[in-house]
Amino acid sequence: MSRIGKLPISIPAGVTVTPNGNTLVVKGPKGELSQEINPAITVNISDGQITFDINKDSEVDEKQKQAFHGLYRSLVNNMVVGVSEGYKKVLELVGVGYRVSNKGNIIEFALGYTHPIFLELPKEVKVETKSERNQNPLLILESCDKQLIGLICAKIRSFRKPEPYKGKGILFQGEVIRRKSGKSASAK
Repeated sequence: MSRIGKLPISIPAGVTVTPNGNTLVVKGPKGELSQEINPAITVNISDGQITFDINKDSEVDEKQKQAFHGLYRSLVNNMVVGVSEGYKKVLELVGVGYRVSNKGNIIEFALGYTHPIFLELPKEVKVETKSERNQNPLLILESCDKQLIGLICAKIRSFRKPEPYKGKGILFQGEVIRRKSGKSASAK
């Protein structure tokens, strides 16, 4: 049995969790999320807690049931935290001439290419940009969906991956890049 799957999830004040067939709907002050649950897992909601049990009657093999047990517990926990507190990611653009600006949910990047890069974000994601003198531009993303915000951050980082020689690229705030030394002259 999964150790993570055994842990109960406490439902904070202001959050409602309603099962709807095989789908679990979580509503809170930051938004509403839903997740489809495999029939191999049964969800119990009682006394302000959500618990997950393995359904012994399902036709899924035992190893897969245990994997689902921890997976769905983690997904629902991320949903509960997301609709109550939300998730925030801060990306930093490190490089000469790297800039970012936004108009609504459309982000414009200047990353050293011959053309600007435009990215339209879904309405569930709030975006803010900061550009201060003598500091790297910042891109702040907020959402209640952890999975969606992670996908968007991965897409943005793919425009300029952090590289180890000059330390340039798009990285998370506070992320440290292990630097490599460049070529060294050979002595004969």
